[in-house]
Amino acid sequence: MAKKAPRRDVGDEALHVGSPKQWAAGVPGVAHSLEISYAQMGVKRTFLTLAQVNQKNGFDCPGCAWPEGDHRSFAEFCENGAKAVAEEATLRRVTREFFAEHPVSELAGRTDYWLGQQGRLTEPMFKAAGSDHYVPVSWDDAFSLIADELRGLDSPDEALFYTSGRTSNEAAYVYQLLVRRFGTNNLPDCSNMCHESSGSALTETLGIGKGTVLLDDLYKSDLIFVVGQNPGTNHPRMLSALEKAKKNGARVIAVNPLPEAGLMRFKNPQRPAGVVGNGTQMADRFLQIRINGDLALFQALSQRLLEADDAAPGTVIDRRFVEQHTHGFDDWEKHIRDLDWGDVEEATGLSRAEIDDTVEEVLGAKSIIVCWAMGLTQHKNSVPTIREVVNFLLLRGNVGRPGAGVCPVRGHSNVQGDRTMGIYEKPPAAFLDALRAEFGFEPPREHGHDVVDSIRALRDGEAKVFFAMGGNFVSATPDTEVTEAALRKARLTVQVSTKLNRSHAVCGEQALILPTLGRTERDGDRFVTVEDSMGMVHASRGRLRPASPDLLPEVAIVCRLARKLFGQDDIPWERFEADYDAIRDSIERVVPGFDDFNARVRRPGGFVLPNAPRDERRFATVTGKANFTVNELRVLRVPEGRLLLQTLRSHDQYNTTIYGLDDRYRGVHKGRRVVFVNPDDLARLGIADGETVDLISEWPDGERTAEGFRVIAYATARGCCAAYYPETNVLVPLDSVADTSNTPTSKSIVVRLARRVMSVSE
Repeated sequence: MAKKAPRRDVGDEALHVGSPKQWAAGVPGVAHSLEISYAQMGVKRTFLTLAQVNQKNGFDCPGCAWPEGDHRSFAEFCENGAKAVAEEATLRRVTREFFAEHPVSELAGRTDYWLGQQGRLTEPMFKAAGSDHYVPVSWDDAFSLIADELRGLDSPDEALFYTSGRTSNEAAYVYQLLVRRFGTNNLPDCSNMCHESSGSALTETLGIGKGTVLLDDLYKSDLIFVVGQNPGTNHPRMLSALEKAKKNGARVIAVNPLPEAGLMRFKNPQRPAGVVGNGTQMADRFLQIRINGDLALFQALSQRLLEADDAAPGTVIDRRFVEQHTHGFDDWEKHIRDLDWGDVEEATGLSRAEIDDTVEEVLGAKSIIVCWAMGLTQHKNSVPTIREVVNFLLLRGNVGRPGAGVCPVRGHSNVQGDRTMGIYEKPPAAFLDALRAEFGFEPPREHGHDVVDSIRALRDGEAKVFFAMGGNFVSATPDTEVTEAALRKARLTVQVSTKLNRSHAVCGEQALILPTLGRTERDGDRFVTVEDSMGMVHASRGRLRPASPDLLPEVAIVCRLARKLFGQDDIPWERFEADYDAIRDSIERVVPGFDDFNARVRRPGGFVLPNAPRDERRFATVTGKANFTVNELRVLRVPEGRLLLQTLRSHDQYNTTIYGLDDRYRGVHKGRRVVFVNPDDLARLGIADGETVDLISEWPDGERTAEGFRVIAYATARGCCAAYYPETNVLVPLDSVADTSNTPTSKSIVVRLARRVMSVSE
């Protein structure tokens, strides 16, 4: 059965393609961020708001989770951070009149970009069964409706509670508490779709599902790998950190199927050389790897290191570290020595010379960090790939010392903190024991549903209520047609949101929109806390007047729902709503590492959470040591006439939030339905640059089609192509997931390009 996503694009007729940029940021980055900020916030509001972003007494950027240093500039934000702030602090409003004018069926045909541009939600809205319109509803009636639906379920496991990465520590903690008090561990979250593979691999090998480096480690490192990551668009402030690292003598190796402007040259707009000069060359070496070739690359590097140690025993491998702190080395070594170099070259698309030159870089470095993002985490073999990265670092003792370690770079600003607070469908027993001791109830022990299993449960009628604390679930998930049909089968869907998105239009029989405060807005005299990608916890204080007097903070939404759902309860929901210090006191007693939480988080810059591999070279694994693992290399071979597609973001995009229709670093303007293909592959396929094609993925249950993409001849790795999500989510089946982590395989999709057959209507 063929499946295709409906076309919801606007502006593609104005699509213009120019030359890709050879550098990132600079004056154009400043100009574009101010242009969008002025359009959304006005001039005065722009400067008053941006001056508070990522400041020690300001608010945490609602964009990425890259950490801030101790010494901060007046403008401690990047271009995309400014866009994220502008989207939230916009003066545009979505009112009851808007919903009266626009039925749900119409909104479902709009693009994510159009929906996001309408502005901030202003009051609770309800769509009744059989209705095509949202209408206003009081907060009390909304909570009563949710409570009645939850109590009416045959089992608590028929409810699903999703979380986005922007939720604060305090809101996440009370949210998971409500869910477990209700009786389920169905707590899917956005980590399931991005860094779940990282957490799975690192927990098994190092005993902690987080990175092991701090910002200062980057500045002390000799060699930094940036693998499957585009910091120029997705984590732009990382470029400043890499710039400082290079000034301290570090070398940078970029490993990616596409050349990315931010890893070619960076013009720091806060430095004179970034305004009038040439800026800083970022990557000293660019390995243009074939999609899904990373496991083979790190195995090849490790084999070469073993051979180098054979030639000069004791000078390459850190034998003392291996013997004292690791397990499984002998089995791994035997496996790696048998590596087939024909498979390596086919999998990576790299030559032996390129790999050998990289080995020379490694041999010359005393301390190495490997950074990565979703380019490594969204393949079927993502967990083995990240385990192989760990093997490579363990071999020379590059874990648990300055300037060395693993650095998974997270997306949303508190996605890591949410997991620390217990947003996890497979909670450890120790956490549940601590909840029981703190609150006197027995939390459920059976594992719950992650994102993929939640969609299956909705599809199969096993789940009936879907509650989302932020995010845009419909646009973030795979298999668009299946996911949308699954959500529409729900008896009730609830979205806690700041802005309109597609998940409000693709909803259950009954649907609620609960508008909440944004990160930029005042929550009385209270503040919240967040955890960045490197385990630093700090305060965030909104400064703006709320977009509407009818908004509630996330903590209040959770606590008032809990009081409606449970009635008289031993958990002090009312106190938690009024006093976030009380929540933090409870977190201190339940979550390890938060000793003296309220005092420490009030110190400028916050505090760093303990990290046993980094701090003590202690590894809480099943063996009590860091584990070498044996990972089979399976070359992903693509049939003749097909390409390997990766999905990615444009520069005017953060996850599912579309700020604009340009991707100036890649030369794309006024449109998003494009596919980047190597010119040699276009010649082989007989397709011309500029043609319009459908992207078709082929699976055992049938084909899936994403329609109407303009072909762009681009310097991608041969045999590979790339296109933006969420437009290409339709191509990824629900059942195509990474082993162990169950993450959708959005970075390795076999597709064919089919010339567009125009219908009569077109």
